[in-house]
Amino acid sequence: MNHFQILLVVPRYNYTTRANFSYNFPLGLAYISAVLKKAGYNLDIINLNHHEGTIEQLIQNALEKKQYDFVCTGNNTLGFSVIEKIINIVKNHNSKPKLILGGPIVTSEPELMIKLLKPDIGVIGEGEATILDLLKCFETNGDLNKIKGIVYLDKEGNAIITEKREFIEDIDSIPYPDFGGLEFEKFVGNNFCNSNYIYNCLDYPRTYPLLASRGCPFSCSFCWHSEKNRKRSIKNIMKELEFAIEHYKINNILIYDDCFSATKDRVYEFCKELKKLSKKFNQEIKWTCQLMVFSVDYDLLRTMKDAGVETISYGFESFSPAVLRSMRKPITPEQIDKTFHDTLKAGIGVQANFIFGDVAETNETAKETLSWWEKNAPGQVGLGFIKPYPGSEIYNHCIRKGIIKNKEDFIRNQISTDHWFNMTDNMTDGEVEKLKRDILDSMAKYQKFVQPITMKKTKKEIYDFTIKCPHCNELITYKNCFVKNRFTYGFNLVCRNCHMRFFVVSAMQKFAYQHYSKIRGLRDYQKKFIENFNKKKV
Repeated sequence: MNHFQILLVVPRYNYTTRANFSYNFPLGLAYISAVLKKAGYNLDIINLNHHEGTIEQLIQNALEKKQYDFVCTGNNTLGFSVIEKIINIVKNHNSKPKLILGGPIVTSEPELMIKLLKPDIGVIGEGEATILDLLKCFETNGDLNKIKGIVYLDKEGNAIITEKREFIEDIDSIPYPDFGGLEFEKFVGNNFCNSNYIYNCLDYPRTYPLLASRGCPFSCSFCWHSEKNRKRSIKNIMKELEFAIEHYKINNILIYDDCFSATKDRVYEFCKELKKLSKKFNQEIKWTCQLMVFSVDYDLLRTMKDAGVETISYGFESFSPAVLRSMRKPITPEQIDKTFHDTLKAGIGVQANFIFGDVAETNETAKETLSWWEKNAPGQVGLGFIKPYPGSEIYNHCIRKGIIKNKEDFIRNQISTDHWFNMTDNMTDGEVEKLKRDILDSMAKYQKFVQPITMKKTKKEIYDFTIKCPHCNELITYKNCFVKNRFTYGFNLVCRNCHMRFFVVSAMQKFAYQHYSKIRGLRDYQKKFIENFNKKKV
């Protein structure tokens, strides 16, 4: 047993002081927990999402119970304000543990983040090997500069970025994520039918997040990720899923991979082995994943449907060939059209988005996308504007062009809001603003907003809804839906008969959606005010 005492803090993902289970389970931290435990470190974990109270109260209480040598946490850039709060609380505590920060928030902007947040160490890239090397270095009073894949400040306040760490090639060698340590039982026990529209194939989902591969070999301009794709063996994956079925009684799998279909034969193998697993436990396992448009055909879709897939996520992004080329997206409008219709024909729901505002966007290219959406996929594909996430090419474009004038202000005050930037080369601010109104008007006109036929309360904040599908007219009852306020609710569902999407809304929310472009400014102001208020409160 190693003598260091370590506290792993799972950051709060929603601005609230209540326990809240509506978040994407953090697999990265679960993997870090697993390798630390396997190496014999004394590890305690606090998942802030599962506890009442402010962040300061919860962390202070944890630090008072034991003398910790290290506190570890991580997040992406959207969680900047919460991570900053965690770091300041830890660094101001009289026990003075060292703080290690990982995740995309560091990897995408290492020099900026080490200077803004001032953790003792920032971990760049995959952390499983780095964290062990780092702790061993502290045990032996070694030289930090020899640890690959970290960033830190020297005595003069300069950012020191060490040699890049190699990717972990054999990802089967990594221990399975430590779900138990991060209180997964609480999380999965608070899944509701409408927690996420990809869950609502089941009234009582128990959804298990799975990472079957890492990295993406493509370089889309709006995206940031590690570039090397490495796959786990299907045997290794099935062993993890078998454990999950036995211990957590899961009935739904959410595959996080960017490139699940990079190898088509592997998807067929996954389907075959998952069916065997379902038969062994005598239960159907539903699942969803993300596929690349160019790698899909109807036979594969039918095989996946037979193996229990309910929803497939695609990166459509644009229906304009010029914009797709600018985005470095290796797909065509024809492939998008065929894949969309083939997926619905196979009885599978579609999750996809069109994101406007690329550098090459014009009034004409935007019209190409919006026209196809209105004719073929009203309400079935999300509409929005590109966000310039740190590390992405379009983020760098915005910096070069002066669109983002101050990185710190952008990350602190703008990235987590619905601000729509004009990142184009050929559209005026006025044209972008008009495009925004056109998109919102199309959403109000073409999306299906449905009020329930019956709404039966079964316990506090939990309801059963009977709904008539606006697409196929099927009457369906969705049980176990969470509704905080019965007068202002609105959530996305997928029809269990025709697999088309629609919004279930209260009368007040329906009015708001149908006048979306007119009240959007007021809504954005209100949302920003509430977010800033809650940031201070939590």
